[in-house]
Amino acid sequence: MHSPLIRRKTLVVLKGYPRLSETFIAQELLGLERAGFDLTLISMRKPTDKKRHPIHDEIKARVVYLPEYLHEEPIRVFRALVGGWKKPNFKPLLKQFWADLRRDVSRNRFRRLGQALVLAHEWPDGGEWLHAHFIHTPASVTAYASIMTGVPWTCSAHAKDIWTSQDWELTEKLAAARWSVTCTRSGFEHMRELKHAKDRVHLSYHGLDLARFGHFDTARSNRDGSDPADPVQILSVGRAVPKKGYDILLHALALLPAKLHWRFTHIGGGDELVKLKPLAEKLGLSASITWKGALAQEEVLEHYRRADLFALACRVAADGDRDGLPNVLVEASSQNLVCVSTNISGIPELLTGGENGFVVPPEDPRLLAVALEHAIREPALRHRLGQAAEARVREHFDHNSSIRQLTRLFESEWQKA
Repeated sequence: MHSPLIRRKTLVVLKGYPRLSETFIAQELLGLERAGFDLTLISMRKPTDKKRHPIHDEIKARVVYLPEYLHEEPIRVFRALVGGWKKPNFKPLLKQFWADLRRDVSRNRFRRLGQALVLAHEWPDGGEWLHAHFIHTPASVTAYASIMTGVPWTCSAHAKDIWTSQDWELTEKLAAARWSVTCTRSGFEHMRELKHAKDRVHLSYHGLDLARFGHFDTARSNRDGSDPADPVQILSVGRAVPKKGYDILLHALALLPAKLHWRFTHIGGGDELVKLKPLAEKLGLSASITWKGALAQEEVLEHYRRADLFALACRVAADGDRDGLPNVLVEASSQNLVCVSTNISGIPELLTGGENGFVVPPEDPRLLAVALEHAIREPALRHRLGQAAEARVREHFDHNSSIRQLTRLFESEWQKA
């Protein structure tokens, strides 16, 4: 007799795949496959990253790409429309679409409807369940496809998708999905406030594949910023986007004493690089900064192990976008690398200032500079806090716990059938 996990073919709807910035999703997909799930990945856009992580090559699921822009694949979209309009669920789908469009008049709504129609018409690999990663646009496509096909759906919400979505839309999606999970307590509590059926919203930390991020047992340096020939190595990993606060971090670096010697390395792509590099030049920092661009995971791991401290100045962006719990903080902490960050969203769920890291308010270059200087000048403190951070990660952020929780949630639904 087959396991319910093998029996339920699951279509996972993603904004894009593969993406270097979403290793937490790739890690979850691989974990689910290893737990016996039969997945097909439905990507709303084709990859734009020039590199890919090794984990992407380990994931066996087939990837199906929906038309990113409807006008680019008109025949495919037309066939889906013709194939769907006579079906009994087409009218309920249009009713929901028009209700959404009245409250949010945008071309984006038409794109999601078109993508959902293509998904429902082509219906890859005989899918028996739908799961969306992100509760904004991927969940819109998933919810529309669910109406069209009658196949139930579930959702993983993260950070930006929660905080940049309107409350009415979150409420309706949470009501339509069989259950939803999210990866920070702040997001979890916000979602639970929007829905009466609180037992259908769950907190599930992503965690790390600790086998992939094994213990780093080489002694870290005692650099203290006093030797110009051997400066303290400061690392940050993240896309150059407003919510990461890299302008704040650069201003904080500019406030460090002139006699304190450091080098800063940034790993990641992002549109804001065209602004950050001139800002670094204006602040007189360019000679002390290396911009690496996007790197594969094994290269990032080597940088964690060479660095003396990790910095990330997360903030709430003007449009409400924010991080949940940045995976890079968990990764850095797993390598006993002390982190300097801010107290927004889920970061305090990992880091406690003075216990296992340095935590300051967002949007404050002066306080961030104070924390950076403290971390630079006191290597023994860095080592102690870094070791405490690693202990917390290895006790509470093992991704196997999340996979077990997700498995139980899926099984609880599938056993009802």
